[in-house]
Amino acid sequence: MRAAFYKATRPGVQGLYSHAVQWVDRGPYSHCELVFSDGLSASASWMDGGVRFKRIDYDPDHWDFIELPDHLEAAARAWFEAHKGEPYDLPGNLRFVFWLVREAPEGWFCSEAEGAALGILEPWRLGPNGLAALLLSMYPRQPASAGFFTPEGTP
Repeated sequence: MRAAFYKATRPGVQGLYSHAVQWVDRGPYSHCELVFSDGLSASASWMDGGVRFKRIDYDPDHWDFIELPDHLEAAARAWFEAHKGEPYDLPGNLRFVFWLVREAPEGWFCSEAEGAALGILEPWRLGPNGLAALLLSMYPRQPASAGFFTPEGTP
């Protein structure tokens, strides 16, 4: 299993919002997904109506990946199965651009859902860039093909 982080931007209003998230969240990412070993991806998406599974053809020029330990996959998949169809947390996502907005307790945004599925406490605190940084600090050994720099000698 791996975490995928979207670093490209779409055209139009979606692209403007992606740039705003990247700027406020202080990093290159505006969306994230969990990619299971069978190739199925899971996240929460405004465009897809909330928490969902989806097949995605990942363009490596648009995504960075963090390899995650195998033992996390069963619980993460079970989390997404249990929450499939729940609404998207638009206020929670808007909070990264408009800091006064509070998250909705009944929905999920992408990094919040992914963090919850991975067992991270209070995942609503993490945007895509914060989640990427946390996962890289927890699992620093990444293959060179992942696109992340990890200092030599890092455990």
